[in-house]
Amino acid sequence: MKSRMLGLAAAAALLAAPAFAGSEDFNWRGRVAGGKTLEIKGVNGSIDAEGTGGGDVEVRATKTSRRNDVASVEIKVIEHADGVTICAVYPTPRDATRSNECIAGERGQMNTRDNDVQVHFVVKVPAGIRFAPKTVNGGVEALRIDGDVDAKTVNGDIKLETNGRAEAKTVNGSIEASMGKADWSGTNEFKTVNGAIRLTLPADMSTEVSAKTVNGGIETDFPLTVRGRFSRRSLQGTIGGGGRELELETVNGGIRLAKR
Repeated sequence: MKSRMLGLAAAAALLAAPAFAGSEDFNWRGRVAGGKTLEIKGVNGSIDAEGTGGGDVEVRATKTSRRNDVASVEIKVIEHADGVTICAVYPTPRDATRSNECIAGERGQMNTRDNDVQVHFVVKVPAGIRFAPKTVNGGVEALRIDGDVDAKTVNGDIKLETNGRAEAKTVNGSIEASMGKADWSGTNEFKTVNGAIRLTLPADMSTEVSAKTVNGGIETDFPLTVRGRFSRRSLQGTIGGGGRELELETVNGGIRLAKR
């Protein structure tokens, strides 16, 4: 009787299990010309990257789900004049006014309503190319990169380590970034709402700095000429010879400028 009850329980559990639970991998290897951009665009899932000594880009995307069909999310590779863009493309909801599509840069549409497929990207980034990881629900980590990095997410932490320049934006998450070059033109931004910002920069950096927080403090290892009024939560000043601009903003978290 006991074995029969166990058999019935196992059968019930099997019937209750999601029909599409499972995982699926996508792999891509190819070249991105020096100075061009490798862009990864996800929605649900993290992006983890590290530099590689080889000349090829390597991308593995692992799709997992408990409810929806993992095959419903397509990984698309778009080669264009500015480099390569790789996207997780979700099925377009029936009532959507625009179709989901993979387009390079800030354009494109990706609505994931009622789809729980997670896509985790793992990327090998060669030296000399720009890396632009973007997701919505997930963290971004790019370590030992030898090139410029521009990272964006909404719900997740960002951690960057590069010999080039870096820029990062999130909403619910902290930012930790270390860059080897501070020769950007125009304005470089590190912004979040709920999270701390820690930025490590070359010791010989020159920039105009604007740092703001609401619930947190501001610390800097750099000698700085203050412009206007200085407070614990707001700072404007000049490091070195100034010139370019650096903006750091958060609401709930501290800000720290450290020397590399």
